[in-house]
Amino acid sequence: MIQIREALDADWPAIWAVLEPTFRRGDTYTYAPDVTEEEARHSWMTVPTLTVVACNDEGTVLGTYVIRPNQPGQGAHVSNCGYVVSEAARGLGVASALCEHSQQQALRMGFLAMQFNFVVSTNERAVRLWQHMGFAIVGTLPGAFRHPQHGFVDAFVMFKQLQPLPGAA
Repeated sequence: MIQIREALDADWPAIWAVLEPTFRRGDTYTYAPDVTEEEARHSWMTVPTLTVVACNDEGTVLGTYVIRPNQPGQGAHVSNCGYVVSEAARGLGVASALCEHSQQQALRMGFLAMQFNFVVSTNERAVRLWQHMGFAIVGTLPGAFRHPQHGFVDAFVMFKQLQPLPGAA
């Protein structure tokens, strides 16, 4: 059973254990592969509006997501999320559960839509999952990501309307 809850400061070591291998690989996130733990902690625990963890029945952190406004001011009605699942938990439905939870959380927080600004095109599993969850590719950034194995690859902007815009027909 996957339990999803707000992250606590005490969760950081377990969150870092999930994030670090992904960031070090450098093939799905724009973080420098040599990002320091303190830089990552600031980016994942301090900057976002909310940080969430998914745990198994024993309390082991399987994955995490962050949510924040995609842009300030006039763009703050659109949320932005980032997700990472531990290597050991891949294929167990954790990413789907986190994405579903984040959409419900975004609605509770008053967001009208969700946007992923930079989905690396070679991360085919994530692209398929986000499309399955109702996100559309609304833009392609040609050669925007420097992949460690494939060189310069495209990144996608993906978007999902979570509720109708007020006053829209």
